[in-house]
Amino acid sequence: MSIVSVNPATNQELKSFEALSKDEVLSAIERADQAFQSWRKTSFAERKQCLLDVAAQLRSRSDEYSRLISRDMGKRISESEYEIEYCANISEFYANGAESFLADEPMEVEGVDAYIQYTPLGVLMGVMPWNFPFYQVIRFATPNIMAGNTVMVKHASNVPQCAQAIEDLFHDCGLPTGVYTNLFIPSEFVETIISDSRVQGVSLTGSEKAGAAVAAVAGKNLKRSVLELGGNDPFIVLEDADLDSTIELAVQGRMVNAGQSCVASKRFIVVEPVAERFLEGFKEQLSQMKLGDPLDEDTTLSPLSTEQAAVKLQQQVQSAIDAGATVLLGGDRPDREGAYFNPTILTDVTPDAPTFDQELFGPVATVYVVKDEAEAIELANHSSFGLGGSVFTQDNQRGRRVAEQIESGMVFINQPTKSQAELPFGGIKNSGYGRELSHLGILEFVNKKLIHAGKK
Repeated sequence: MSIVSVNPATNQELKSFEALSKDEVLSAIERADQAFQSWRKTSFAERKQCLLDVAAQLRSRSDEYSRLISRDMGKRISESEYEIEYCANISEFYANGAESFLADEPMEVEGVDAYIQYTPLGVLMGVMPWNFPFYQVIRFATPNIMAGNTVMVKHASNVPQCAQAIEDLFHDCGLPTGVYTNLFIPSEFVETIISDSRVQGVSLTGSEKAGAAVAAVAGKNLKRSVLELGGNDPFIVLEDADLDSTIELAVQGRMVNAGQSCVASKRFIVVEPVAERFLEGFKEQLSQMKLGDPLDEDTTLSPLSTEQAAVKLQQQVQSAIDAGATVLLGGDRPDREGAYFNPTILTDVTPDAPTFDQELFGPVATVYVVKDEAEAIELANHSSFGLGGSVFTQDNQRGRRVAEQIESGMVFINQPTKSQAELPFGGIKNSGYGRELSHLGILEFVNKKLIHAGKK
């Protein structure tokens, strides 16, 4: 079996990689386990230098890595460049902060001398997606490497060039063999790895189906897991919102990465007094987007990640239309080579439509008109997902009040959902569990050990 990189802008094959055999996978686990025995004893200063070197090399080779991303999965080159810079920021954040995040924590208990010690667990497995092929891996790997764990990664099969480049990057920056391992493997090997007694936990970013499968295996084997799954983020527009700014941010929030982001704004919930103006402005700006080569700076909408992704999105849109949805813009694919999809706005999507509670992973927005704030909150929470969300209003206290009623892991006021190294990232409901980034991200796969030293 080979793992193939295909340029979604042309649907042409770029490069292929041979998959590992089961015996080779077991050998890789053994190397990771052996590496853990020594890596766990290294100082924070030694680990820190490796990650600072990673950050420096990400920046010095930004053009090379950015082009790999754009060719592997079709991201616009400016977005790829931003992704690489963000990865450098995350590497620096954990390099500089890990020692304090994992410092012994005294317990304030009268008459008792006790503290919590944070220690690494061992070999960890990461199952990573294609939509942010460097960021997702760096987000998982860097805190756990700084904590003293070793990590193995099965990256998405359509971004193998990025997967190989990341492993080479870590090795070039001084990480010993086995501390970071890229695995070119079919999906069926994931269960074998999680079930191995030497592997202590698994983190997956991906679909609900994949998350449920991985969680089941982890649970069966009493392994820790972190899941970051899909989203159907609400974007609430109240009557006192600054509409000009809100419409611009709506376009950005929906069309980031060609709409292929778990925290992209997807359900636009607008109160009646401003609905007509919002729709007019939203439609006008989306209709002006320019489809084109991801490497062309003038392109504002790139292809989807694969031809299969474009076909699936077309099927989802058609099922919504068949259930009575109105196409305000787009709704189809352009007549051109590549995995492209036209910017689309759907209205009149009812709760009985198949797509009502599905994640539309592409440049398709659904717009709902509601009578007031209360109805907006109710509709926002009418979802099996709970990842991010946004509220737009010029009254900050009102924004906070609405945000506190949204059932999700993250809510942003007057901006679309986004991530930042210093802030926790994660969801509830079918969007998964656990947190990444911030100080919380480094605490998911450590032993929070109580040391009781007796009476003070």
